Amino acid sequence: MMTMMMMLRVNNGSITKVVWVPPEYGDAIACICSDGSLSIWEEISEDSEPVQWKQCTSFGGPLDQVLDGQFGNSVSSLKLTIAYSNGLVKKPDLMEKSIATLDKGTICSSWNYCGQRLATGLIDGIIAIFDTSDPASSFFTSTFKFKVNNGSITKVVWVPPEYGDAIACICSDGSLSIWEEISEDSEPVQWKQCTSFGGPLDQVLDGQFGNSVSSLKLTVAYSNGLVKVYEILDSMELKNWQLQAEFQNVTDSLAKFGKASCSLASISWNPQRSESRPASFVLGFNSDTPQLNSPKVWEFDQDHQRWLPVAELGDNGDLVNALAWAPNIGRPYELIAVATSKEISIWQMASNPDANGRLSVEKVGMFPCHDNQVWQMEWDMSGMTLATSGTDGRVRLWQSNLNGIWHEQAVIESAT
Repeated sequence: MMTMMMMLRVNNGSITKVVWVPPEYGDAIACICSDGSLSIWEEISEDSEPVQWKQCTSFGGPLDQVLDGQFGNSVSSLKLTIAYSNGLVKKPDLMEKSIATLDKGTICSSWNYCGQRLATGLIDGIIAIFDTSDPASSFFTSTFKFKVNNGSITKVVWVPPEYGDAIACICSDGSLSIWEEISEDSEPVQWKQCTSFGGPLDQVLDGQFGNSVSSLKLTVAYSNGLVKVYEILDSMELKNWQLQAEFQNVTDSLAKFGKASCSLASISWNPQRSESRPASFVLGFNSDTPQLNSPKVWEFDQDHQRWLPVAELGDNGDLVNALAWAPNIGRPYELIAVATSKEISIWQMASNPDANGRLSVEKVGMFPCHDNQVWQMEWDMSGMTLATSGTDGRVRLWQSNLNGIWHEQAVIESAT
């Protein structure tokens, strides 16, 4: 015999239809009501709290009435088809599902390489590490917290997986510190600081790891317009960094300009690692010096042991907010996304240099920013879909069609 376990009110009117979400997305239902709304409710169980049903999102209403809604589970995502009273049929193809409850004051986050761990940075200088206790579960809980700074944490980056579980943290005081998870014999797991860079007088704006064939590298951009490349030759010691190179983000090494003041910097390494291709990254600044701002691709010259600028993605000095180098699976060219104060652009770059050692570039896509400013950009693993987030509070997905025209594929916004 079945017994009633839970009762919840979803609407002041009557409920005309209830549909369960496919089981792999958890215990959730969609309810269509007499006022023309469709709402999705999910069963939530958090720690010692009693089980609750919470609303995830809703569609339709009195002026745009939903007549029917059905779920369809494709290979790539959960689909929902909705039929409206005006004869329209809509298919939102991105369904939100809560996978973690973040701490209040979280301002940045980063997944590790395989997406099995999440590190978040808080405004009070605390790092929180999230793991999933059950491999079959998609919900992550906080397993470790530690304080790294008295100021806020502005960015968290994971070290490449072959170098262990470690992160780099950039803080509001301009410091960058590297922390490693240590497990020794019967001692409890701890996160210990390996090293640090920068500070109030030499502020770090961005830092990114690049894994070349020979060593682990770390590119650090500073508020004075300098970029420094550090490397570590012993993979077992994340504290033994040595300075490999130091230069400014200009194509002409003899360029003259006054003292630069930079508020933002963005670095993105070429994600491909190959013995046949030299290590490379793209760098741009948001500063009062136009020569520093325009994104430039830097490539390591193995014969002369130096970094050379091999391409420039525009030369108008627009303020750069974010950069993202796309993974390359079989393309004869590279794709790099650039977000400036004016636009988001996609650049196509040749893989082979010309007679002067330069890589030709072409702007192949251009679209507006998120009402004001882009915060972050990430490519998917195939390098075919670009995700951008910004001041409008939305995540936008961009793709190229068969004719090579880039367009907005989807918009994701919080249901709360």
